[in-house]
Amino acid sequence: MTTNISEINSPQKTPLIYKVLVIVSILTVVGGSLTGIMTYMNVGFTKHFYIDWLTSFLSAVLVMAPIGLIMITLINKLIAKLLPNTSELKRNLVISLCMALTMESLMAFVTATNNIGYGNIHVFLAGWLEGLLAALPIGLTIMIIMSVTIKPKMEKFLKS
Repeated sequence: MTTNISEINSPQKTPLIYKVLVIVSILTVVGGSLTGIMTYMNVGFTKHFYIDWLTSFLSAVLVMAPIGLIMITLINKLIAKLLPNTSELKRNLVISLCMALTMESLMAFVTATNNIGYGNIHVFLAGWLEGLLAALPIGLTIMIIMSVTIKPKMEKFLKS
């Protein structure tokens, strides 16, 4: 059995399933944590908390996945255009801040819709804002950590 030199020098492609599993894992941890906090702020810890959280999480994922892909592309392009001479780290931090605010606002909206509904718009808006403000510090912390440490490695991994 002979080994071709080009086979030794060329890096192996990462299987698509591994890439999908990594993205799903990150989405589950981040989205699950934040919707859990938002659900708690909306309804408290009731006997229905876990089903309220699960339906909020699944709804948020279904809404956020397509919107998140579009938003990250648009925000990346906008920040690259607005801050062309800024270091990659600073651009990543700005992108992370924009994405955290955008996605958490959307996640809080979906969670409040699921848990409170629109019967009383004032109660709905209060629930949306409480959920957003409670989860925002955690979401921002996660986004900063991800932009500084995980994002560059993720981009390299996803391109492999």
